[in-house]
Amino acid sequence: MMRKKKYIVHLSNKERHELNTFVSRGKKSAREITRARILLLADEGKTDQEIMDLLGLSRPTISSLRKKYSERHDEPILDVLKDEPRSGRPVKIDTRVEANITVIACSDPPDGSAKWTLRMMADHLVKLEVIESISHESVRVALKKTS
Repeated sequence: MMRKKKYIVHLSNKERHELNTFVSRGKKSAREITRARILLLADEGKTDQEIMDLLGLSRPTISSLRKKYSERHDEPILDVLKDEPRSGRPVKIDTRVEANITVIACSDPPDGSAKWTLRMMADHLVKLEVIESISHESVRVALKKTS
């Protein structure tokens, strides 16, 4: 005997049209397109098992999206497809530090040097107390990002 679904997906005509358009254009992330397909199939009355078989996904993936949709059905449908912000290490190099890196890179190198090296720039940033510590690799990434 199958249990009755706790979170049932009922899309409006507008939502269905938006999701079909979203899937057919294919210009978004694969995750978002997969989520749109899950909602469309669930709206058609497909069971989780059928959706799992069609899309090759796990039951928790489908269940969590059903739940997310039912909890956020008052939001625009395309917002429901987006990833939530993830926790993680806070950004160490902000725009202020990046600006200082650019200023140093464009300035004259210290006496006795023909050019700035990444390690010299990292040491100089610490000496100027722009940042507590920074690796030469982080300086390289910041320079690449700004150029």
